[in-house]
Order: sequence, then C-alpha cells, then structure tokens
Amino acid sequence: MPIEIIVIVAALIISWLVFTAFIKIVKTSVQTAVTIAVIVLVLQLAFGIQSGQVITQIIELPRIIWDFFSNR
Repeated sequence: MPIEIIVIVAALIISWLVFTAFIKIVKTSVQTAVTIAVIVLVLQLAFGIQSGQVITQIIELPRIIWDFFSNR
C-alpha cells in the first residue's frame, strides 16, 4: 500500500509540473502573438504598411543580412 501512495504522489507532482510548464508556454505564445499583432497594426495605421509587405521583408531578411555582411 505505501508504494502505491508514493507512486500516486509522484504522478501528481509530475502532472503538476507538466501542467504548469504547459501554461507558461501558452502564456508566452499568446503574449508573443499579441505583440506581433500590435506591431503590425501600428505599422498599418501609422505608416500604411500592409502585412504582406512585412511578411515579404521577413522572408527576404536572411538574404539582406547575407548581402550586408558579404559586401564588407
């Protein structure tokens, strides 16, 4: 009987740790998504930059960085 209780307690502790880690990951993901949405909204409202233009620049960013350091 005591070993079963120890296993149950250990399982509860592990489950709690996994659950709290999952909550932290979800919280960070939501925070990041909201931050990105706010940045894109500010770019659209303040400068008239569309989200497609931002995505295009993000896709081209490795090439831009490579060209920058290659030309030095």
